[in-house]
Amino acid sequence: MKKLFIAFILLAGMGGSKGLKAQITTPKLSPHSVLVQEVGFNEITIDYSRPGVKDRVIFGDLVPYGKIWRTGANASTKLKFKDDVTIEGREVPAGEYTLYTIPDKDEWTIIIHTVTSYWGVGKDYKESDDLFRFKVKPISLDHKKETMAIEISDITTDACILEIKWDYTLVKFRIKTETDTKVMANIDEQTKGVTQATYYQSAVYYLENDKDLNKALEWIDKALINNEQFWIVRHKALILAKLGRYAEAIKYAEKSRALAAAAENDDFVIQNERSIADWRALLK
Repeated sequence: MKKLFIAFILLAGMGGSKGLKAQITTPKLSPHSVLVQEVGFNEITIDYSRPGVKDRVIFGDLVPYGKIWRTGANASTKLKFKDDVTIEGREVPAGEYTLYTIPDKDEWTIIIHTVTSYWGVGKDYKESDDLFRFKVKPISLDHKKETMAIEISDITTDACILEIKWDYTLVKFRIKTETDTKVMANIDEQTKGVTQATYYQSAVYYLENDKDLNKALEWIDKALINNEQFWIVRHKALILAKLGRYAEAIKYAEKSRALAAAAENDDFVIQNERSIADWRALLK
């Protein structure tokens, strides 16, 4: 009986030791984030980890001034571009890069680095592997950003702003991608064997990007031949208005409004009514 009791104690002890070795799974203190954003024909990917303030002094303390920072937590922050871009006017070939920064009270250094394999900055970091560096001014936020964020804002067809926000600090810089050349080449190619849809799309692009409005008017007229759709007629009105030909613009806006009403499209009815009122005021 005594031997059985000792065996039981030994087995219990073995089970207990296994329990002590078990690992507890908890959430990451700085969660991993991947942002993928289309800008024109390009695609920008940001891969980083997001630390929190957690009642700490951030810049000048947790993140020292004057030293290279991984711009996030854990592994170094990565920027990836599907196509070539320019960052603040400097050329960046398509590919993946590391985003490092050197924060300071009145000025930050932004570093686009070519080695992406380091954990953090990495003991083998060499400044000679930088693609380039440039300076930006930090901006004070009027609200606290508890969790660090890298965001893409102010997106247009060919550019955007990359923003780094944490605590009460914001730094940002401009990324530009080539869109216009590609669209113009496509327009030139497509207009060789044109459809009315191509004429319409080309006219709208010229209108929205401040290109040759007379050419846009020529194309919209071709798109309208035996094809008076309310949205095409509206764009003719917009082109005429941008040319300063408000009386003609009003005439086509009224036609677009009537066509939209017949199609039960209230949005275009309202848009045309607003334009008609604005353009009539300009004729007084």
